Amino acid sequence: MSKRSFSNVLEKGLFASRWLLAPLYVGLAAALLLVLWRFCLAFWNLAQTIVQSDGHSFVLDLLAMLDLVLLANLILIVIFAGYENFVSKIEAAKGDVDRPHWMGTIDFSGLKLKLIGSLVAISVIELLKDFIMLGEHPADKVGEGIIWRVVIHLVFVVSGVMFAAMDFIAEKIKPGHGVDEFGG
Repeated sequence: MSKRSFSNVLEKGLFASRWLLAPLYVGLAAALLLVLWRFCLAFWNLAQTIVQSDGHSFVLDLLAMLDLVLLANLILIVIFAGYENFVSKIEAAKGDVDRPHWMGTIDFSGLKLKLIGSLVAISVIELLKDFIMLGEHPADKVGEGIIWRVVIHLVFVVSGVMFAAMDFIAEKIKPGHGVDEFGG
């Protein structure tokens, strides 16, 4: 086998290895079913306790459901963008009126920003739930973990800003944007 034919076989094998990711995306799609199940249970519990629950409990239960919806959206973004960026185009959605407008347009950089944005949104909801619980039970030790959650939330926010700044800088220094290799 010549060096060139070996290289060709190796490259074809490496290119085909992207399909090893496909079962992972199928697993994420199955995880959506589990999130749906949890949402249905949360909705059922909310419906059963609507008469006896106070306003704070109702809001906390709704926030928990919103958390699940954001998580499901995050999973779907990862499935679509990840599959299209790393495995193959989703031809079945081409021309479909229900195809999300962003599908096929999110690159790895955009995927990072969407992921961090979703994490920030989920983190905000968790903090809001903590603050509502703190208002209900100020004497409890509910607030001890809040400081760490605020710190983690701020790390998510700063990370998102840093990702956006890095992408902005990378876009500005791409060839053809009037910047030479020495920054002038």
